[in-house]
Amino acid sequence: MLTAENIVFSRPYRTEKELSNIEAVLESGHVHGDGPFTAAATQKLKQISGAQNALLTTSCTHALEMSSLLLGLAPGDEVIMPSFTFPSAATAIALSGATPVFVDIDMTSGNIDVASAEQAITPRTKALSVVHYAGVAADMTSLLALSSEYGLPIIEDNAHGLGGQWQGRSLGTIGSVGTQSFHDTKNIHCGEGGALLVNDQSLMERAEMIREKGTDRSRFLRGQVDKYTWTDIGSSYLLSELNAAVLDSQLAEFDSVQAKRHAVWDAYAENLADWADDNGATLMHVPDDRQHTAHMFYILMPTHQDQMGLIAHLRTYGISAPFHYIPLDSSPGGLRYGRTPDACVASAEFSSRLVRLPLWAGLSTAQVDRVIDGVLGYAAVGRATMVA
Repeated sequence: MLTAENIVFSRPYRTEKELSNIEAVLESGHVHGDGPFTAAATQKLKQISGAQNALLTTSCTHALEMSSLLLGLAPGDEVIMPSFTFPSAATAIALSGATPVFVDIDMTSGNIDVASAEQAITPRTKALSVVHYAGVAADMTSLLALSSEYGLPIIEDNAHGLGGQWQGRSLGTIGSVGTQSFHDTKNIHCGEGGALLVNDQSLMERAEMIREKGTDRSRFLRGQVDKYTWTDIGSSYLLSELNAAVLDSQLAEFDSVQAKRHAVWDAYAENLADWADDNGATLMHVPDDRQHTAHMFYILMPTHQDQMGLIAHLRTYGISAPFHYIPLDSSPGGLRYGRTPDACVASAEFSSRLVRLPLWAGLSTAQVDRVIDGVLGYAAVGRATMVA
C-alpha cells in the first residue's frame, strides 16, 4: 500500500471552485447535461483549444465512437491507426463494423509512422486515426499531404494534447474531428469525461443529434423546432452537469495547471540529460515546431531489461514509474478485430523500453528532486537496439 512518503505516478488536480460548483448544480435542480456549466465549460474549452465547435461527452472513448458514426464507417471499411495507443481508438472503429488497420510508429516520438500509413492504404481505407502521443504533435505536414492525396479525413485522438500546438495550430483542430479526454489521469479532468471538436462544419448538426440519442433536442433547446424527435442513430453521449461543473472549474485554472506541469517536465529534461547520454537512454524529445502539453515525461531505456530494472529501482525509492501501452496489433482484440499489413517492430520495441516518470501539478520540488535522484542512481546494463 502506498503511504504519504510514496510518490504516485499521477494524482488528480483539485481546483478552488469544484465543491461550490457542484453545490450550485445540486441546488439548481438541473443535474443532467446542457445546463449553464456545460455552456461555460464548452466556451472555455473552445478558447483553450481554438476549436470552432466543441461538444462535451462522457469520455474520449465516446467522442471517438461519435467520430466513427459521423464519418459513416461501416463493415468493409478500414481506418489506419498506430498500433501503439490506447484500445479506445480501435474499439471505436470496430464497433462500427469497420476494421482498424495497425501500422508502426516513429521511434523518435511514439507517433504514427507516415510511410507505414501510406503503404497500408487500400481502396477500403476511409480515414486516418492519428494520436498526438504524450501531447507532442504527430508529423502533420506529411499526414495532411497524405489526407489530401488520397481524400482521407483525419481523426485526431488528442487525449494527451489539450493546449498543444503544431506550427502554431492547435492540436485537435487540424483534422476533420478531434477528441479530448478529461479522465482523471489527464492534465484537466472531471473524473470521467471527454469532448468532440468538430472542425468540419458540415458535420456539426449531425454530431449534435448523435450525441443526444439520435434526436434533434439541441435544436429544440435553441428554439429552432417546437418539439424534438428521433432523427438519426446515436447514443447518450452527453456529459452530466455535475461533471461539467467540475470541468468548468478545472478549465478555469488551465494556465496554472500547465505552468506547474511544465516546471516538473523541464526539471526532468534539464537534470537527466547527462545521465541519459551516459546510459544509452533517450529522453522524450519535442521538435522546435511543436508545443507540447507536459502530459507526460518518458525515458526510452536502452533495453527491456533496463526498462524493468529502472522501474524496480525506482520502486525501492517509493516512486511509481510505469511502462505504457501494449501494442494493439499483438493484443487479443487486435488479432480478432484488426488487420496488420506489416509487423509493427518499432511499436514493440518502444513499448518494451519506455518508462514514464511521475508528473502531476501537485508534485513538490522535493518530490521532483527525489525522482531525479532515483533515476540518477540507476546504471543501465544494456545498450540500445537499433530498429530498421
